[in-house]
Amino acid sequence: MSYVARTKDQIAQRVARDIHDGAYVNLGIGMPTIVANHLAPGMEVVLHSENGILGMGPAPAAGDEDYDLINAGKQPVTQLKGAAFFHHADSFAMMRGGHLDICVLGAFQVSAQGDLANWSTGEKSAIPAVGGAMDLAIGAKQTWVMMELLTKTGQSKLVERCTYPLTGVACVKRVYTDLATFDCTPTGLAVVDTVDGLSIPALERLVGLPLRAA
Repeated sequence: MSYVARTKDQIAQRVARDIHDGAYVNLGIGMPTIVANHLAPGMEVVLHSENGILGMGPAPAAGDEDYDLINAGKQPVTQLKGAAFFHHADSFAMMRGGHLDICVLGAFQVSAQGDLANWSTGEKSAIPAVGGAMDLAIGAKQTWVMMELLTKTGQSKLVERCTYPLTGVACVKRVYTDLATFDCTPTGLAVVDTVDGLSIPALERLVGLPLRAA
């Protein structure tokens, strides 16, 4: 049976669906920032950015961008009523002190047990970009990853053991991809859901690792 992969917006919608009301959430650079545009109306979710913002809103409409108001990825953002701005050091104290309920990060690789590699491919020509990822991965109460399941060459980003430099060890709880949602557990990967038409055995062949239903 054929299946259609989720778009980036659809992955973001899937992530947003799992964020609980009242949560304090950091959205990492790249794809995770899209989640801000898909939070359910009426939910009280407080978005944090490591450059010193608490209370971010969705992306601004075209033409309404204010480049003095940006997130950690230098993208223009909006602010909600009651938003606060503060020093970088205070922002990292929030991250390291366990004050964030969830962080959503991108990744190069995630191991079946939840090890995270998202700051360098280890190549000599690669520009290391750890930022605050290590602080977030360990400091947040839950670390979620949002990424495409396969690389451009068709290799799974979910692996038995990360071959890239690690950001954190056994820190990832859930992985949201364009083909399925997974939980990382001490005993391996559990499949929470898949796109329509994609069976767990077919997904297992793509990932190359044993999978079980959550």
